Amino acid sequence: MPPFQWTCPFCTRHQMVTDENLSTNFINLSLGESKYGNTGLQYTGVRCVNVECNEVTLVVDFAVSVFNGRRGAYEGGRELRSWKLLPESSSSVQPEYIPGPLREDYYEACLIRDKSPKAAATLARRCLQGMIRDFCGIAKGQLIDEIKELRKCIDDGNAPKGVAPETIDAIDAIRGIGNIGAHMEKDINLIIEVDPGEAQALIELIEMLFDEWYVARHKREQKLASVLAIAAEKKAAIAEGRAQIAQAKVAVIADQSSGV
Repeated sequence: MPPFQWTCPFCTRHQMVTDENLSTNFINLSLGESKYGNTGLQYTGVRCVNVECNEVTLVVDFAVSVFNGRRGAYEGGRELRSWKLLPESSSSVQPEYIPGPLREDYYEACLIRDKSPKAAATLARRCLQGMIRDFCGIAKGQLIDEIKELRKCIDDGNAPKGVAPETIDAIDAIRGIGNIGAHMEKDINLIIEVDPGEAQALIELIEMLFDEWYVARHKREQKLASVLAIAAEKKAAIAEGRAQIAQAKVAVIADQSSGV
């Protein structure tokens, strides 16, 4: 297989995958012809070349088996189902300065996205509500009331840095989708589905807000702290220099007084 660009899901390092760190193979299942036809398993493993990570990503696909007469072997055809074995979900590692409960809801939503999209949407909704309460300092009885208060803060110019009106519109939309999993319809026979793609959209909004709110604030605080540290260091150096000059002057005056 020719080399290709790839991003490690563990450390997010962009890198080139070659035969040195890639293993893939298709195994035909000799089961006879099922309702899918002949089938087999395709596994793909990639080792991260980042020495600080060195993790293994492993995916297994259940696929239609197609015989390639020219090569004299079975190859994978139409994919029927796929399993991500390592890592188990598509979540990105989030920094520890993001509150633990928010990270846990995010990781769990990613883990169950495909198995239970409605539950993933509910977790995403709870995570976003937690972000409003923690980052924006707004806590009321219901998410809808917290969103209204946050809109008011934006209108009054009191919202935290990074909180934009279009962000609140997206959170409000997610509130509605998350409610599908959190609350049953009055007519219990009315079933409203949430598909994995829709749940993924909610997860991606969380990732965006983690970056725009928490990561951006942390970087800003680090930069400001660095500037303040430099200023303090220079101030201390100036004070020390003045003290040395003053001591030198005192020594000169003392020498002159002693007639040296």
